[in-house]
Amino acid sequence: MRKHQLDLFSLIAGALFTVIALVYLVAALNDQSVNGRVVIPVAFIVLGAGGLAGAVVAVSRRNRDRDRDRDRG
Repeated sequence: MRKHQLDLFSLIAGALFTVIALVYLVAALNDQSVNGRVVIPVAFIVLGAGGLAGAVVAVSRRNRDRDRDRDRG
């Protein structure tokens, strides 16, 4: 199988939604409630940070690949 580059944003988003699902599951099992006024802003903040981190990684990869191609050529 061919290796592929890590998609940091997708990894962070998947982990976030898994954690949110687990929080709601644990709350339901313990007859508690989850305050959506906290969950939704935290989700947006984490997704924004994940997008920023993904963009920074993509730019650094592009620069690294460009430098490697320049050194070869």
